[in-house]
Amino acid sequence: MTKIKKEQLEKIQGQQGRLQAIFTDIGALEARKHEALHAQAAISQEINITKKELEDEYGAINIDMTDGSYTSIEEKDDTELSVVKSIN
Repeated sequence: MTKIKKEQLEKIQGQQGRLQAIFTDIGALEARKHEALHAQAAISQEINITKKELEDEYGAINIDMTDGSYTSIEEKDDTELSVVKSIN
């Protein structure tokens, strides 16, 4: 049986081992990404619930995240029509 040199075999074995380690790392990263995306979706849902609770209590507001102060958001009156004159 003919074989490649020992050094060549060790070289390609090392390369294959490093490649396999990279694939393992990628799999772990993908799993962590999947978990992070689920956590992001859950906190986004919590935020939407909190926004609704605050809107029910205070109406439409903008909140200053540093001190909790807020200002009301002016709601647009969509019943009025506006006409824009165009010059052609």
